[in-house]
Amino acid sequence: MPTAYFDYQSSTPVLPEVLEAMAPFWRDVFASSSALHQQGLRVRDAMAEAREKTAAMIGAGTAEEVIFTSGGTEAINLAVQGAARAGHRRGRHVVLSGVEHPAVMRSMEALSREGYESTKVDVDREGIIDPDSVRAALKEETCLVCVHQANHDIGTIQPIADMASVARERGVPLFVDATSSAGWFPVDVKALGIGLLAMSPHRFYGPKGVGVLYRNRRIPLEPILRGGMQEGEMRAGTENVAAIVGCGVAAEWAVRSLEERRVHTGRLQREILDGIRANVSHVGLNGPEPGERRSTTNLNISVEFVEGEGLALMCDVRGIAVASGASCVSRSLKGSPVLEAIGLDRSLAQANVILSFGADNTAEERDYFLETFPKVVEKLRGLSPLWEDFQKGRTGSLLESGMKPST
Repeated sequence: MPTAYFDYQSSTPVLPEVLEAMAPFWRDVFASSSALHQQGLRVRDAMAEAREKTAAMIGAGTAEEVIFTSGGTEAINLAVQGAARAGHRRGRHVVLSGVEHPAVMRSMEALSREGYESTKVDVDREGIIDPDSVRAALKEETCLVCVHQANHDIGTIQPIADMASVARERGVPLFVDATSSAGWFPVDVKALGIGLLAMSPHRFYGPKGVGVLYRNRRIPLEPILRGGMQEGEMRAGTENVAAIVGCGVAAEWAVRSLEERRVHTGRLQREILDGIRANVSHVGLNGPEPGERRSTTNLNISVEFVEGEGLALMCDVRGIAVASGASCVSRSLKGSPVLEAIGLDRSLAQANVILSFGADNTAEERDYFLETFPKVVEKLRGLSPLWEDFQKGRTGSLLESGMKPST
């Protein structure tokens, strides 16, 4: 049976050259970076090289502005909680959007128990944050602004340069969550004036078990892990050396191959969306149309009169891997907070699936999906009482009535 993998947003495979670079640091050069002997020096040199490559990927001023963590979630927690706590003398107020990653939201929940307050900025029907709304939300007591570069659910690209300018006007540090976009979208932290930025290397063909936090040296940061002197005393604990080395190689490759991959995934995104629209009725695109405002790696669609979880499971049986949007955020039947924030009806939110693309996707995978997906929808609708009622004119279509994000 043919197969098609369209869940690269969850994770990407490790590049062969990344795996090759990592292997010696499991097998031969396994010393701690804190050791004073020659093996320890080799480890420190390898980590320094990886730090330089990672810093170069995002235009950091110096390699020392890169902090390695255990993953993107820890990097986000360190940025949000660490910067807010370090800036408490200015105030205990944080500005963020209502569609941030759960790691940001849960970090804010933790801060709220310490007396911090937040203002959540709304987004429009495409999930875009208005920089003027950020400006209006700022207070004298604001110690941090948190936004994302590309939305983890609907792929919306945010106007980071404009929001960085707003934060800079008021002298407030800006944290950018790039865990869904780094390696797929260009970013220059120095040129933009970004104070903090988080990345997940396993989403750009690096290994799991390592995350990256860029921190401008002028931004105060309070560690959330206490212990040794690692990572400039910002992140205690013995480093995952092999993964850090792999991160450096993946970062170097991401820069080199960026445009080629963006062209490839952008073409695939458009072809698959056009194919779905041509062969499946009552399908809505969540988020912007493909183009400058949407990540080339993401398609979030709602298929009316079926459930997204059923679509994902039936696709999986046929060898097609996609994500069910509702289950990305919660194991309950609640819809995605992102889809709720853009005003999508709950039934359409529960009818959504996410397709995400990578460098390895082929024309054969595209064709197999476009051949199979309409059959999956047809089968599920054949089992749906709602579809039967619609066919008999007893109920209407939310998509036809306009209850969807504008495009």
